[in-house]
Amino acid sequence: MAVKESINNQLNSIIKSADIYSASTGIPLTLINSHGDAIYRTKSEGCALCGLASSIMGERLNCRQAHLYGSYQAERFGGKYVFFCKLGLTHWVSPVVLNESENGALVAGPVLMVGPEEFLLEDILQRYFSPDQVERLKVVIHTIPVISPEKVDNLASLLFIIAAYGSGEGTDYLSEPREILEQQSDISTYIHHIKTMGGQESSGRDYPIEKERELLTLISAGDQYGARKVLNEILGAILLKSGISFDVVKARVLELIVVLSRAAVEGGAEIEQIFGLNFKYLNEINHFKTVEEMTAWLSKIMERFSECVFDMKDVKHSDVIYKSISYISKNYMQKISLEKVAAAVYLSPSYFSKIFKEETGTNFVTYLNNYRISVAKRLLMDNSIDIVDISNLVGYEDQSYFSKSFKKITGMTPGKYRVSRGQIKRTRKNKVLG
Repeated sequence: MAVKESINNQLNSIIKSADIYSASTGIPLTLINSHGDAIYRTKSEGCALCGLASSIMGERLNCRQAHLYGSYQAERFGGKYVFFCKLGLTHWVSPVVLNESENGALVAGPVLMVGPEEFLLEDILQRYFSPDQVERLKVVIHTIPVISPEKVDNLASLLFIIAAYGSGEGTDYLSEPREILEQQSDISTYIHHIKTMGGQESSGRDYPIEKERELLTLISAGDQYGARKVLNEILGAILLKSGISFDVVKARVLELIVVLSRAAVEGGAEIEQIFGLNFKYLNEINHFKTVEEMTAWLSKIMERFSECVFDMKDVKHSDVIYKSISYISKNYMQKISLEKVAAAVYLSPSYFSKIFKEETGTNFVTYLNNYRISVAKRLLMDNSIDIVDISNLVGYEDQSYFSKSFKKITGMTPGKYRVSRGQIKRTRKNKVLG
């Protein structure tokens, strides 16, 4: 009874913290469990845009995966993370400890970080919707609050504080005694199997290499249940051969992390994400004091890697593309390179270039030029701005290259474009430039 009451108190504390945050900021919060399922919402009306999009896309929208992706990234990046869903709406998330055996997360949003007229629907969402459907969505987008990027960052920091307070234990993910006990039971069962019915496995060896190959196959296929069973069998064999020597088990666990990450990459997970998780995990291993803690932690890693094989790919790509386009919209007037944008979204230049082309249908340089020229076209409508200045304002250091790019995209020079729109009379200067 005392344990149950403690669990209820924990959940109630998180919900109360969420209500206070939402009432103070006007931002809706969703509390999700470790599977991404919503178990509490501070506002019941939900997102009108998501509702409309869901009626069109059905399961393809998959907000659950988007929320789960955000929570994983928050763990990876120190407790808070701002991300974009498939619709390009901004959310931020912080992990919480739901009870003794389960972690969850508080997800805030959705909001926009740009005005509805600048929203990126037409840039990306044509992959999902017809032109008529995009127009319907653009009407609904005006119901979403607009918050500056600076304020979003502050609200994300505040959510992290609220989540830590509501959790009681903050972002301590190691207090999972129930799961540890269950895993140790599985390992003990396999040790008993080896000693009795199964005989001595792989006599003369101190490591079950056949089981490792089986684990690789299961992880690559995204079979979490089967992979968890085989992993526990491998751990059981390791503990039997090592005599539960902490140093030996630690060495084997490090080897298994490499095995798990390789299996995830071979199964289709993104290498940058796996390497980022590896860095986080390898920094954590020295914190453990017991074999039980370490083996439970390894099981969590296995689950995370197998989820990376299939579940998060589409969501992550959407997040990366929206963030890269947002970066361009804020920095187009400066010198931008593919390498800079890739670094801003934590991907290698080659991988970023690949998914940018796949998701937008155009390469990075073409997109950047198109964006700059679209801004230049608006500026050309203002007869108080010289064409030479417009070139600099949209990020072109070379006036002749600007004119060449403008003509390639629009079919006319900047000067002729300005005149054809009837914004100013043709002057000698513009005639020369045209």
